[in-house]
Amino acid sequence: MRFRRLHPEPGEVEGDEAVSALAGREVLAINMVASADGRAAFQGKTAPLSDPADRALFHLLRAQADAVLVGPGTLRAERYGRMIKDEAVRAARAEAGRAPEPYAVTLTRSLNLPWAIPLFQQPEARIVVYTSSDREPEECAADVEVVRMHEPTPSAMLADLRERLGARCVLCEGGPTLNRALFTDGVVDELFLTISPNLVGGRDPLTIVEGDLPATVALELVQLLEHEGTVMLRYRLSGPG
Repeated sequence: MRFRRLHPEPGEVEGDEAVSALAGREVLAINMVASADGRAAFQGKTAPLSDPADRALFHLLRAQADAVLVGPGTLRAERYGRMIKDEAVRAARAEAGRAPEPYAVTLTRSLNLPWAIPLFQQPEARIVVYTSSDREPEECAADVEVVRMHEPTPSAMLADLRERLGARCVLCEGGPTLNRALFTDGVVDELFLTISPNLVGGRDPLTIVEGDLPATVALELVQLLEHEGTVMLRYRLSGPG
C-alpha cells in the first residue's frame, strides 16, 4: 500500500518507508489507533476503528519487530493469534537473518491469561510471560517461557528481552493500561498513532493511556501520513513536557 506523506516532505511513500529505521534498532515503539474524538476502542474492540491503511501499518510494524508486547486484557479482548500470518513475510525475515516471527510478550502479576485464545494454541508461537506470580501456566501448544521476577517492571522486562533474548526492536500494541506503565517507566522511544475518521462518544471512555501520568510527555512529530481520510502520525518522545 502507498501512503500520502504530508510531513516532513510531501509526496507518496511505500509502506516500508513508513516504518523505516526500526528493524535492528534498539527501540520500543507503541502502535495504537484512536477515534477522531480520542477514544481507543468502540464497545471494547479496536476493529471498528481500523481500516485497510491502519491494518497495513499494523502488519508492517510487526514485520520489523523482534518482540511484540501486549497486555493481558488486550490479548483477551482481541483474541490474538499468530504474530505473522503471511508466509512471504516470515520467509523474508528468515532470509535477512532474523527469526521468522517475533516473540509474543506479556506482563502480568497474576498469570491470569486467556490460555484458550488462538495465540496459545499455535505450536510455532514463542511466548514470553513476565510475572511475579508463583502459579504454573496452563498447558498449551505454544512454546511458553515464564520469567518470574520479584518486581516485573517494564524496564526489567525490557532489559531481559534485550540482554538474554536479543530482542532489539520491541513493538507494543497496548492496551492503555500497559501503555501507562511503559510511559511512566520511561522506556518508550516512539509512538505510532492512527487517527480513525470515526466518532465513538460515550461517558468517560478509554483513551490510549488509561490513568494519569506523573507528568506530561512531550512528543516530536517525525512523520505524518494520510490514506482516504485516515491519518497516521509517527512521534518521537522528546522528554518531559
